[in-house]
Amino acid sequence: MAARASRLFQLSAMLSVSLCAVTLAAQDKPSTTDLKYQLPPEVMVKLVDAAPTPTISLSPAHASGPRRILIQQSSSLPTIADLAEPELRLAGLRFNPKAGAPSRTRYFVSLKLQELPTGSKPTAETPITGLPPKPHILYTHWSADGRHIACVNEDSATGLSLWIVDVTSAHATHIPGVRLNAVLTDPITWLNDTALAVLAIPADRGPAPIHSDLPTGPVIQENEGRATPAPTYEDLLKSPSDERIFEYHATSQITEVKLAGTTRKLGKSGVFAGLESSPDGRYLLAEELHRPFSYNQPSERFPTRREVYSVSTGEAKLLDDSPLIDNLPIDRDAVEPGPRDYGWRADVPATVYWVKAADGGDPKRESAVRDRIYTLDAPFTGEGKPIADLALRFRNIEWGSEHLAVVTEVRWKDRHLILAVLDPAAGKLTQLYQGSTQDRYNDPGRPMLTRDPQGQLVLQTTADGQGIYFSGAGASPKGDTPFVAVMPLNNGENPTESRLWQSQAPFYELASAVIPSANGIQILARRESVEQSPNYFLTAPITGSTTASQTQWTAVTVFPNPYAGLPMPTHQLLHYKRADGVDLTADLYLPAGYDKDAAKAKGPLPTLMEAYPAEFKSRAAASQATGSPYEFVRIGAGSPVFFAMTGYAVLANAAIPIIGEGSAEPNDTYVDQLVAGARAAIDAGVATGSVDRSRLAVMGHSYGAFMTANLLAHCDFFRAGIARSGAYNRSLTPFGFQNEERTYWQAPEVYYKMSPFSYADKIKTPILLFHGEADNNTGTFPIQSERFYSALKGEGATVRFVLLPLEAHGYQGRESVLHMLWEMERWLDKYVKPQPPAA
Repeated sequence: MAARASRLFQLSAMLSVSLCAVTLAAQDKPSTTDLKYQLPPEVMVKLVDAAPTPTISLSPAHASGPRRILIQQSSSLPTIADLAEPELRLAGLRFNPKAGAPSRTRYFVSLKLQELPTGSKPTAETPITGLPPKPHILYTHWSADGRHIACVNEDSATGLSLWIVDVTSAHATHIPGVRLNAVLTDPITWLNDTALAVLAIPADRGPAPIHSDLPTGPVIQENEGRATPAPTYEDLLKSPSDERIFEYHATSQITEVKLAGTTRKLGKSGVFAGLESSPDGRYLLAEELHRPFSYNQPSERFPTRREVYSVSTGEAKLLDDSPLIDNLPIDRDAVEPGPRDYGWRADVPATVYWVKAADGGDPKRESAVRDRIYTLDAPFTGEGKPIADLALRFRNIEWGSEHLAVVTEVRWKDRHLILAVLDPAAGKLTQLYQGSTQDRYNDPGRPMLTRDPQGQLVLQTTADGQGIYFSGAGASPKGDTPFVAVMPLNNGENPTESRLWQSQAPFYELASAVIPSANGIQILARRESVEQSPNYFLTAPITGSTTASQTQWTAVTVFPNPYAGLPMPTHQLLHYKRADGVDLTADLYLPAGYDKDAAKAKGPLPTLMEAYPAEFKSRAAASQATGSPYEFVRIGAGSPVFFAMTGYAVLANAAIPIIGEGSAEPNDTYVDQLVAGARAAIDAGVATGSVDRSRLAVMGHSYGAFMTANLLAHCDFFRAGIARSGAYNRSLTPFGFQNEERTYWQAPEVYYKMSPFSYADKIKTPILLFHGEADNNTGTFPIQSERFYSALKGEGATVRFVLLPLEAHGYQGRESVLHMLWEMERWLDKYVKPQPPAA
């Protein structure tokens, strides 16, 4: 009776807190000051402003002329002024209504072409001319013959425009009269080498609806006894006015565009969320959202029509019209009961495939078959043909030929994975591998793809067709060593792959493509080390050797080191055990030039620990190492490594596994495992002689912020904490959170014990809270930090709350990031760095 009374009290208390949070939020906002954006130390500013490493896109395998790469230079952090551009937040989306494109996206600021070298030296880069003076390129697509590249440029005044790059001359030409719409999806798809289909803004759509603050009546929602659980989504529709505005901006007209510049409408306009050309270019598969829209679900769950359009006639044939998805149980293995995951078979001219749950979408229903794959050939009449029955849930399929495809099946509940070869003609599945999605050491990798003459991504097979090229992380206790292997096709079930090539110390090498050559194959790979920033290289033709001495490299790119001249920290991968024997790892970063022996007189360094807990279903999987000690240190905007530049030791990526084996759920013992993981990481750092146990801080972002607050509530290891954009009261996310599938009403004790809000009176360690004012992540509403700050303040804690204007879940604005670092450095210098503890 006492336990039941305690449970009822917790339930009542947390529901009361949730209601108070809603009613008091408007009248109890955190205090504000006139503080302007501040700058951290100059070395941090230089790190933040360092240009991103360019990315590359390889021309199709069947391209005419030499193979080339498209070098794409990404933009740096946007400014606050950029974030202040017009933005609508509707149906779970955020987009710029003036541009007709997603807001807050990175873009390419320059494009260059470069031929792959045929000798021992890299070829010259050729800048693409003809583009606007300050391009904002959002999408790039090679034509199948490799002669052209279609790209989309964003202009805040004129919207999205279509540009075609002639690869031979490296010159771009604007296609006039076409304004694209990318609110819901990438708006372009190649039909053939001389034509594309695009989603264009209808020429006759008229002026945008105007939102009025004057209501015409109440907004009413109703449910008549039907269970419709849903996560706590952000940016949902809230009124008929929102519906009209969303529909206006999301509506597109499918249009055929010839490279010569002529255009032709195909069918009617609609709210198209997907457009994909068939391999033969004669048809288009379109996904169209339609009313009734939902005020509780994002756009990807709206009612959806799937239709096939004939490019020649514009006629549409309906494949399916699915209703609103609003009644799925809170279960990762649950799916909608109707058809889903539509796409084209990449290996044949015009065949649609889709998947349908054989168990009605309910994973709790007994069924030997979970999902079934169907296909339907042109002209798309009649019923689909079933070609495969799957024991687990469908994840994806890669097509190869009439008798070859590779299917991936998964079951979230126990993290089970199956890779199987499918003979589409015979409907026969042959298992390649089965294991755990979390077993990195035994993972065979995934099949590599290449573009066929139609420009479609298909399985890349060996020259004799007897094997598929696979690439994988090559995880091991010593770290990741990526590889390329051949998976044989005729060795029965669970064949053993043969590795052709593998990354070798002291480098971290990651394969991008396998390229056939006169003497065998070459591998295009990104190569880096602790001292050398990433660049792309080609191997000399190889015959199966994996030894470093027998693998030669030819440089393809010569990207400069973005941190040249800066004193970069050193990196060490720590291996250690938790008290219960689970093997763990962490990355230790130390200031440049730090010498432990010379520093003995001064003692170890003040230390910042950063982590992000992860759930596992087995101790063996939780014990596996991640990452590589040979990767180049790239410091992102949210990284803790900045502080290794200002005198701190940094324990980054400290493994904090939360394990629940068998029928046990990981979160049943969340707090105990959290504290044990933190203790183990600290002990390992102290054992190096570099980490000062008496001068520690802990930080985390999102679920890491949740971890940070919990550690301060349940242990005394730290002098300070930094929590960014977290959720602290789990009764505000009652239908599950992170990887917790039970609802609040099924496991109220778990929700209560895991909520640091429940222990606000216990947190006396100084804590610095950040949150983006426009957080768009499911569950991390800004009210989470607002209410947590109020609770801590009310209980007399030392706490500072920084609300960053215009920022979403991840902070992007340059001013915001630099100010965040300034706040963090002040906090650490005040509460962690001093030898005697701060008052």
